[in-house]
Amino acid sequence: MVGCGTGITANVLGVTVATRWFTRNRGLVVGLLTSAAAAGQLLFLPTLAGITTTYGWRPMVLAMAVVAAAIFPLVAIFMRDRPSDIGLVPYGETGAVKPPAPAIGNPVAIALYTLRNGLRSRDFWLLAGSFFICGASTNGLIGTHLIPACIDNGMTEITGASMLALMGAFNFVGTTGSGWLSDRVDNRILLAVYYSLRGLSLLFLPFSFVSLYGLSLFAVFYGLDWIATVPPTVRLAANCFGKEKTGLYYGWIFASHQLGSAAAAYFGGVLRTDLGGYLETFMLSGTLCFAAALLVLWIGVDRPHAKPVAAAS
Repeated sequence: MVGCGTGITANVLGVTVATRWFTRNRGLVVGLLTSAAAAGQLLFLPTLAGITTTYGWRPMVLAMAVVAAAIFPLVAIFMRDRPSDIGLVPYGETGAVKPPAPAIGNPVAIALYTLRNGLRSRDFWLLAGSFFICGASTNGLIGTHLIPACIDNGMTEITGASMLALMGAFNFVGTTGSGWLSDRVDNRILLAVYYSLRGLSLLFLPFSFVSLYGLSLFAVFYGLDWIATVPPTVRLAANCFGKEKTGLYYGWIFASHQLGSAAAAYFGGVLRTDLGGYLETFMLSGTLCFAAALLVLWIGVDRPHAKPVAAAS
């Protein structure tokens, strides 16, 4: 149930909102919406860690349920599905308001048809493969195993949660900046740089536990890069598959991200149990990030001529 709930409200929904409401500065908007997750992390993690440590995990879950319930009426009252619902055109477009095209076909069948077409595309495999590594090196690895790794090295749960919150603060800056850059710079180059820097930070992580200063340095450096991959990935998906289909294709690409998260969460725990520590896990994840940096350079490249495919507006 938790997985279904978080999947429904994940950044796939934010991408759909951004593509419907914005033509100009869409990358920046995706960056802002994605960095909102980092802001929530910054606000909630230390508090929730304190509640868990003092009262147990059940009161913490109930507190989050109350917050989620409070958001529901705000969305129901103030949000609209499309700009045309309030007589507007998407930001950056001109002309008369266009009514939305009527939905045709079964939504589940359309989603599966999109997946079938995606599996026939090399760009889809490159985007999904690189995003699989993105999930494995973020939510699945750091989101799941950083706090246990801190405990293994003599730190408290609250210290580990505070490091995640610090990452959230700098991730807000990094992801917003990434959105701005994705409107101006080759998105393949951006992703290659992001994955390479993430790989370096993960290789450094096992040696950062010697002091709180070292771990804080990792949190700052890694936090700038955590979700910065989302805006350029979304723009590349739009370039490859078209603006109208971005949400559907990105939904499947993001599903690959979550599979990577699940794999890293599970196998990170297995390696920790078998080997007695996280050194090998962090090293392997860092190496995979360098592989992702190479994969993304081939997205949208015409293989016979080795030239970038023209980007969609």
